[in-house]
Amino acid sequence: MTGPSASRDAGRGGGPRLMLRHLRDVMAGGGTPQDRLDSTVKVITGALGAEVCSIYVRRSGNLLELCATEGLNREAVYRTRMRFGEGLVGHIAETGRSIALADAQNHPKFAYFPETGEEIYHSLMGVPIRRLDRVHGVLVIQHTTAREYTEEEVESLETLAMVLAEMISGGDIPGSAQNRGEGTPVRIAGTRITGGMAVGRARLHRPRIVIRRVVAEDPDDELRRLNDAHSAMHDALDKLLDSTALAAAGEHREVLETYRVIASDAGWIGRIREAILDGLTAEAAVQRVRDDTRARMARVEDAYIRERLTDFEDVALRLLQHLSPESDPVGEAEPEGDWILIARSLGPAEILDYDPTRLKGVALEEGSATAHVAIVARALDIPVVGGLTNLLGEVEPGDPLIVDGNHAQVFVRPGEDAHALFRASIAARTSERAHYAALRDRPAISPDGIAMTLLMNAGLLIDVAQVPVVGAEGVGLYRTEIPFLVRREYPDVEAQTALYRQVLISAGDKPVTFRTLDAGGDKRLPSFAHEPEENPALGWRALRIGLDVPSLLRQQMRALIQAADGRTLRVMMPMVTTVEEFRTARSFLDLELERAEARGVRTPQSVAVGAMVEVPAIVLAIESLAREADFLSIGSNDLHQFLYAADRGGERMAGRYDSLDPVFLDVLRRIQQAGSAAGIPVTVCGEMAGRPLEALVLAALGYRSLSMSAVSIGPVKEAILNTNISELSLFLEFLNKLPSSSRRNHLKNYLAERRFSDGTTHALASTPN
Repeated sequence: MTGPSASRDAGRGGGPRLMLRHLRDVMAGGGTPQDRLDSTVKVITGALGAEVCSIYVRRSGNLLELCATEGLNREAVYRTRMRFGEGLVGHIAETGRSIALADAQNHPKFAYFPETGEEIYHSLMGVPIRRLDRVHGVLVIQHTTAREYTEEEVESLETLAMVLAEMISGGDIPGSAQNRGEGTPVRIAGTRITGGMAVGRARLHRPRIVIRRVVAEDPDDELRRLNDAHSAMHDALDKLLDSTALAAAGEHREVLETYRVIASDAGWIGRIREAILDGLTAEAAVQRVRDDTRARMARVEDAYIRERLTDFEDVALRLLQHLSPESDPVGEAEPEGDWILIARSLGPAEILDYDPTRLKGVALEEGSATAHVAIVARALDIPVVGGLTNLLGEVEPGDPLIVDGNHAQVFVRPGEDAHALFRASIAARTSERAHYAALRDRPAISPDGIAMTLLMNAGLLIDVAQVPVVGAEGVGLYRTEIPFLVRREYPDVEAQTALYRQVLISAGDKPVTFRTLDAGGDKRLPSFAHEPEENPALGWRALRIGLDVPSLLRQQMRALIQAADGRTLRVMMPMVTTVEEFRTARSFLDLELERAEARGVRTPQSVAVGAMVEVPAIVLAIESLAREADFLSIGSNDLHQFLYAADRGGERMAGRYDSLDPVFLDVLRRIQQAGSAAGIPVTVCGEMAGRPLEALVLAALGYRSLSMSAVSIGPVKEAILNTNISELSLFLEFLNKLPSSSRRNHLKNYLAERRFSDGTTHALASTPN
């Protein structure tokens, strides 16, 4: 061999490429499938200098069976079995991650199988045999001496496993054909990404390409194919982003522009080229780098960074499509009726590839509430559940599925009873929505004449469009942080101005209250570094960032002033802890107003500046704050968790302290009285405002303005229309004389006795603690 390829082989040692070709020849040779497996373990043992090489194949019921070995007792073949998660081999299969151990027997996952005779071997390296995101088995090598395996050795074994996967997944090994759940019903719990319920048949995510050729014949040709496919992918992305469907400004544009930047990243393309030079085809090299990136990012603790893996997955799959345009993507067949899309992960652009009239829900093996796909899915009103362990191992294309986004669970092959129950729930929800829609234009006035203002929380343009649909009287809380969270670079004043202007235009004559940047904690900005903090929720976040980096806060205020363009501007500061902090933040706004006037910018017709009450310290100074602010808004979620020092996101603490506890009600009463004494409005805009029972209690405490999610406005309005608030207020005063305990059950019983409402009694009964 001569020419560029030969010189490259010499420079890189030629080892990986020769080993791949040797293994391919063995697998393509004659003899039975067992003969080829036996020859394979011998080839790998020799190539990697191992004393043991074993192949474990997945069987039905998530069992692994030893099907070939070089070095262990041959009598153990087809006798040694283990469950997923059992022993080191089961751990590799369950997690889908490679391991390399110098002293395997002291690992907590080690399990001894005496029939194998493996007690003399100390070092172990194992990798999953994976194809189309499904683990088909495990490939293991072992040594008697304790030795450290290099990263290059792990990568070599993973590459060999890719080749081996073609043989095993094809069903050549007895019992190795795919078997996912054997038709039994399964419930998988996950993480809520977007709420709602959907019923349909499983459709595999379309871009999964079958890689039919793993070992390259001509690396130069593969590099050329890679370059051509990469260019074609970028052209296609440009057309997608320029389409009329995505032309409107908004958060989805921010997400997709960031996605285009990822597709241009030179680092991952360079790693793909290296894999080609090691002997893989362009398709196999993309898959190899994709698997490696997934394994690396899955170990990153930062949830936001880890979630960006989804975007890399999307780009890699699109590149595979351009490399194999003639290949039929797996899962292309459309099941009848409505679809539930299933995938390991889903990029923000991919959900747009499907027919929105038939795509009813999404189930993801990975993904969390910070996933970029959530922004697009929410805009399309599609329920999404992520974090579904072994989803792809349980679901076959066409399986009936139920996606319950409200409770973060998916039912696979549900029984007829469950199916009927969820269909009835969906029908009831549709009917309930129609019932609440009939109340849309009715003012929220109680039978005793108390008028309540019901506002909506929003964070997306699509949310603002729901204001007239649900009958909200405005936006009581617009979260401005989403554009900051989905961009690598901090959005400039022009970009922010365009977004805020569109929000105000969409709201029409309805008021909008903009909360300034509430980042930090679990919402980390990618545009600048956040140092690790022991307690992020109590650390550098929200207004504290704005005060320490005034340019961020002032630029946002400048954009809000320009966007108002003569309209009324309402701005509130999050996580105010001292009155002085509020004064300083307000002075920044005053400076920006002066700057706008000096430059001839049209200033707002009027400006109202408020503070969010979320920190117990500011409650102790609430009278002073009320004299400084134009309005107050209570963030009941944070105020509750900070008051009781209980993480509301923690499973054990979430329901430990009731929001209707007398102590919390006393705090809320004090804030309302301070606002009333100062003559300023006070709004509650946390989750508490959106629960019918709690909303009635807030009204009884004297609150007249509540802000909540769009779906909560109907139930809360109906509760108000059917309750005498004055009588409820007197009952609350009576409860204050009782020993300290939660008021929830007393209030439920009181309202039930007065036949609160046939339509919403169930809402009160199901209100969480």
